[in-house]
Amino acid sequence: MSDASSTLLTPFDIKGAILRNRLAVAPMTRVTATKNGLATPTMCDYYGGFAAGGFGLIITEGLYTDEAYSQGYPNQPGLATQAQAAAWAPLTAAIREQGAVAFAQIMHAGALSQGNRFRDGNVAASAVQPKGQQMKFYYGEGAYPVPEQISDAQIQEAIQGFEDAAERAVGVAGFDGVEIHGANGYLLDQFLTAHTNTRRDRWGGSIQQRVTLLVEVVKAVKAKVAGRAPVGIRISQGKVNDFLHKWEGGERDAEVIFGSLADAGVDFLHVTEFEAWRPAFAEGKASLASLAKRFAPNVPLVVNGSLHDLNRAGQLLDEGADVVALGRGALANPDLPRLLRDGRPLREFDASILGPIADIKDSELALRG
Repeated sequence: MSDASSTLLTPFDIKGAILRNRLAVAPMTRVTATKNGLATPTMCDYYGGFAAGGFGLIITEGLYTDEAYSQGYPNQPGLATQAQAAAWAPLTAAIREQGAVAFAQIMHAGALSQGNRFRDGNVAASAVQPKGQQMKFYYGEGAYPVPEQISDAQIQEAIQGFEDAAERAVGVAGFDGVEIHGANGYLLDQFLTAHTNTRRDRWGGSIQQRVTLLVEVVKAVKAKVAGRAPVGIRISQGKVNDFLHKWEGGERDAEVIFGSLADAGVDFLHVTEFEAWRPAFAEGKASLASLAKRFAPNVPLVVNGSLHDLNRAGQLLDEGADVVALGRGALANPDLPRLLRDGRPLREFDASILGPIADIKDSELALRG
């Protein structure tokens, strides 16, 4: 067994959530809930299979937070109602019975919503049309519409949605922790990103101002579930619709973003890049993960991004990462921790799993035995 594999199989404590190992399932949108956003038995088999396969931490796909503008996709699960939260309770119990820990990722899609049954039209940091085309494997078609600029009152409603969803996640659904989705081009990331946030009020302008909403959401959610569950946030440069985006301020932006979130009291950072080991910026050598560790040295760090190559995962562990989150690697190997422990080879990822619609397939569930 390699040094990286040995380290990955050791326990880790994320602010009271004790992981049996440092291998996590990354959040992946799978659009397999009911049309009303309820978790299904198929989802229970899917998530429970990762727990049975030995993963220490399972982070859900993004769960929408309110019955206003947060839903992003048809058949996306939510935490906007008590009924939606209650539907997760058997699933979190099954995960716990298998010895794993479950975190709920809560999200607001903002301008990238392509399937909201509650409202016509989208809201965003500014009235800027998103780049690219809607994602067909999540039932999208054509260009994204131009969103309306979200008002101050709607911002407060969105913050309240994150708070309420976190309370339901912990108090009703039985999750062990909460991850705020601040990455990949969704609402909070739209505020963070210069070209999608052209505001000149307290929510826009310099990077110090653009990170304000993320800080406010972290503080609000932390206050809501204080002492009961860790609260983290996912951060990225790239977007689902703008894959190669880089922060215009380079390492200075990284310092402000990660430092501000650490000062807000975040319990963990989840940093994701397409290839997480590569330099974050052309003018430097440091990865985004290593910058997060540099500027938030006391915050547990989860990293994600093509790390199914365990040599790459080992490199990130050497740079200060604490937990490695796998997407494609977990889909191909829902029993990956057991394969590592037993010294058995890993399966190759089959991209057909995510097409033509990225819902959960019977072929995946068959891997769970």
